[in-house]
Amino acid sequence: MSIIETLTRLPSLHLPAPLLPGATVTITLTDEARPPVEAAVAEADAGGAGRIVLTGGDERTIGVVARVPNVGNLPNGSPGAILLAEQRVRIVARHTDGGPERADVELVTDAEPTESLLAATRELRATLELIAQQRNSRRLPELLRTTVDRPGALADGVALWAEFADDDRLRVLQAVDVADRVDAIHSWARNHLAELQVAETIRNDVSEGMDKQQRDFMLRQQLNAIKKELGEGDDDVVGEFRTKLAELVDTGLVAASVTDFIAKELDRFEQMSAQSPEHSWVRTWLDRIFELPWTERSDDNLDLDAAQSTLDEDHYGLTDVKERIVEFLATRKLRRERGLDARVDADGTRAVRGAGSVITLVGPPGVGKTSLGESIARSMGRKFVRVALGGVRDEAEIRGHRRTYVGSQPGRIVRALQEAGTMNPVILLDEVDKLAAGGWSGDPTAALLEVLDPAQNHTFRDHYLEVDLDLSEVVFIATANVADTIPGPLLDRMDLVRLDGYTEDEKTFIAERYLVPRQVERAGLTPDEVTIDREVIGAIIRGYTREAGVRSLERELGRLVRKVTSKVATGTMTPIAIVPDELTEWIGRPKVDDPEVAVPERTSEPGIATGLAVTGIGGDVLFIETTAFPTGPDTEPGLTLTGQLGDVMKESAQIALNYVRSHADELGLDDDALRRRFHVHVPAGAVPKDGPSAGVTMTTALVSLLTGTPVKPTVGMTGEITLQGQVLPIGGVKQKVLAAHRMGLTEVVLPKRNGRDIDDVPESVRDEMTFHLAATYDDVLAAAF
Repeated sequence: MSIIETLTRLPSLHLPAPLLPGATVTITLTDEARPPVEAAVAEADAGGAGRIVLTGGDERTIGVVARVPNVGNLPNGSPGAILLAEQRVRIVARHTDGGPERADVELVTDAEPTESLLAATRELRATLELIAQQRNSRRLPELLRTTVDRPGALADGVALWAEFADDDRLRVLQAVDVADRVDAIHSWARNHLAELQVAETIRNDVSEGMDKQQRDFMLRQQLNAIKKELGEGDDDVVGEFRTKLAELVDTGLVAASVTDFIAKELDRFEQMSAQSPEHSWVRTWLDRIFELPWTERSDDNLDLDAAQSTLDEDHYGLTDVKERIVEFLATRKLRRERGLDARVDADGTRAVRGAGSVITLVGPPGVGKTSLGESIARSMGRKFVRVALGGVRDEAEIRGHRRTYVGSQPGRIVRALQEAGTMNPVILLDEVDKLAAGGWSGDPTAALLEVLDPAQNHTFRDHYLEVDLDLSEVVFIATANVADTIPGPLLDRMDLVRLDGYTEDEKTFIAERYLVPRQVERAGLTPDEVTIDREVIGAIIRGYTREAGVRSLERELGRLVRKVTSKVATGTMTPIAIVPDELTEWIGRPKVDDPEVAVPERTSEPGIATGLAVTGIGGDVLFIETTAFPTGPDTEPGLTLTGQLGDVMKESAQIALNYVRSHADELGLDDDALRRRFHVHVPAGAVPKDGPSAGVTMTTALVSLLTGTPVKPTVGMTGEITLQGQVLPIGGVKQKVLAAHRMGLTEVVLPKRNGRDIDDVPESVRDEMTFHLAATYDDVLAAAF
């Protein structure tokens, strides 16, 4: 560096950004800029030698001296000037004596290059040529040619070509030593060349191996980058998640262990690359976890009278179930009044758990189990969710899938909470008796053990969420047709309430109050357009349905109402009154036989007895038929059983035959008659049958066959018999008695130890039935013949 000349009192102008020698800039002449520029123009001679000193940014001691080749109007009409920076200057003094600012400056010129500087310049040129090749730039080769012998000018030109930032350009301006200037530019050139080469390598690698999937992936990454620039990327998502987490923590209703786990997963998600396979897993998990209604709870309707009225309004009868719901609400009311409903301690641990409850409604189809669940939720003021479990054979359906599986999701219990939108809904587990063990996929009934245990379900853990969920405030209502297929450990956790079916009077009342109005409304009729009286309903019950519930009854009433609708739609005058004599014209001939005719016909011959059983559709009447034929060369004494009997019924038949043989003298039977082969058949052979309660009926059928005496057609019987003739108790007394009543039987033989179960039978049925309690088979004989 050398000082070649000193210039005095040149006009001086300070710009926002620094200029380098060789730069050209156009400025707008503001009121402040006009005087010094005009002064420079005024001082310019005919050859354009007028000069102005320019400084910029924070630098005021080093600047450039520039010419003003032109002053005029810019395209927008405002006055402007073109400034052409020529050479560095060092400012020695400034003069502000009332006019435009002027400065005394020393012109700085670059020193003669040394060998080491020339070598460094050659390396810089080589690097710049490689950059030019990478960028396909035309301006850079021209710059290399015009500055072939001037290292300083080359460095200044590169700084201008590369469009440095103001701070970088200021450092180049301050580097008056050419060696320092070349080193700074060379350092930048090496870094920039490395970036270009890496980018080129990435482009080559991507283009060489790209298929459709890779192309789609790259487009997704570019889309994510665009979203990130627009403020729509994962950064905003993380912020939203953190806001939601803070809201959960502030409520104090979520255990600390849960919020801590969510915070850890959120930290991991924030640090995770978007290209990682786990990125989408964790994102989906966070979405699922925040969809849960952690802080939402329905306020219970603790008005016991109002709840009782709601239950009575929706369902007729079912006293036991209604009492159980009112008891539950009474418990909640008392706990709340006494301040026992604290949820979470300050340290996040459970203090007093909610009064969780698991009610299981067991009964035949059509008695109102599912609709009763909705009524319970309405009476409590809670949300209602139904979870259908029939045919489910995978444990993951209850507990959820692990996050590592493709398409994994939470189990049905968690999804039910999401659907309800509260943490204390009424969840109906429908058809829980039809769950099936899935073998390698696990046993869903075992997964329900924790869900339905009030002592454990406050820390239920779904495999997908992996955090503790409090289910103790949920009211679980399970439904089943039979309790026999429910595993013992699961049944032990349930509060069983049996719905054993309706009498004809109850069905008639239900039809008048609920079914007929509902079908009339669905058909688009008004109540005054059709009249269906009690006699018509009774005729439909007796001649078109034979069921414990009212589902078939409602179906037949729906058919009848639709027939009326078609008449009204074609212009028939209303009201239309349905009478029993015209019922066949409306809905066709009866579908079931009249029991007063069918039962005497079936039991008119010896060897047939009427038994009572419980099936999946409720109580039913079974006719046990027996016959015997002599033995011969191809026929050995023994017993043949048909009718798809299970192992227990087969054993009961063998016990019945052996009892008759061992007590032949007491029964007045001939020994020769017992040496024949006996055949026991239970009609409806396509229907599987099993259970111990047919032993008494089989014994009676054999005795009737051997004595030639028909059994009274009005008698139905049930009970298990031993080899000594003891009659043992059985289950399902109410359903069996109701079935006998539907079939027109007036007498029922029950085990003596089941005498207390008669109280469960409706009083209207008890008044029409005669009960014979048998301790031994002798008591059965006295009632059967």
